[in-house]
Amino acid sequence: MSIVMAAVEQGLIYGLMALGVYISFRILSFPDLSVDGTFPLGAAVGATLIVAGWNPYAALGVAFVAGAVGGAFTGVLATKFRIQGLLAGVLTMIMLYSLNLRIMGRPNLPLLGRPSVFRLAAQWGGIPMSWANLAVAASLMLGAILLLHLLFRTEVGLTLRATGDNPGMVRAYGTSPEGMIILGLALANGLVALSGALAAQHSGFADVGLGVGTIVAGLASVIVGEILLRPRSILWALGAVMVGSCLYRGAILVALRYGSAVGFTASDLRLLTALVVLGALIAPAWRLHREEAR
Repeated sequence: MSIVMAAVEQGLIYGLMALGVYISFRILSFPDLSVDGTFPLGAAVGATLIVAGWNPYAALGVAFVAGAVGGAFTGVLATKFRIQGLLAGVLTMIMLYSLNLRIMGRPNLPLLGRPSVFRLAAQWGGIPMSWANLAVAASLMLGAILLLHLLFRTEVGLTLRATGDNPGMVRAYGTSPEGMIILGLALANGLVALSGALAAQHSGFADVGLGVGTIVAGLASVIVGEILLRPRSILWALGAVMVGSCLYRGAILVALRYGSAVGFTASDLRLLTALVVLGALIAPAWRLHREEAR
């Protein structure tokens, strides 16, 4: 039961990052690789502020803003300076690596003994840390899903969704698709940075290498959720991302715990991640092939 609880807990924390990836890749159809930089950016900003004596909740808010600025920068490079989206994200990611080092002043910043949103929840509610972790992560994840659902039902949200499908139509209605891309990437990377700050408080440290593989993990969560739930509405799609994130984290935890029986070690984590994503990508084509064979 502990591994299930750990999978749900981590899935909810990293699910915020997966929501950001969903916005950039599914809503905007933008290949945003800057998330590998904004995730550790959120961790770096949040950890540095906590060490400086800030309230952990305030640190999460500032981390979100920092990530949003990073995402908007990628959007500006891609839209105003006509740099290819993939390259714009890579450039932002590279620059953020050095910036994260400057923010923390070192490659790794420990938070042991420092206050966190999880410890505060456990103290206020008088509940064990394990349940406090789950309650905080679930509250933030469900809150983000609800707010995004409400946003995507507004005029701005509908325009964001239309930008990824048909930017020409958006321009014909007198709205700048470039501005929508910048806004969408700011929102997406704000969520990614928020996830990074939350993960740093949960694990007790911020590290400059936290962002390695973030984009792959986010895509895996999105694809797994979509394959299993086949969402037909935006709310259902956001929920599918949450479910996919929990299942993905569960698969990783199971592989790390029991993988030694089949020869897996901790050093094979990236290989395992790639296999999960590969399986998720192949599954739709395999399912279609089976249906056609019938």
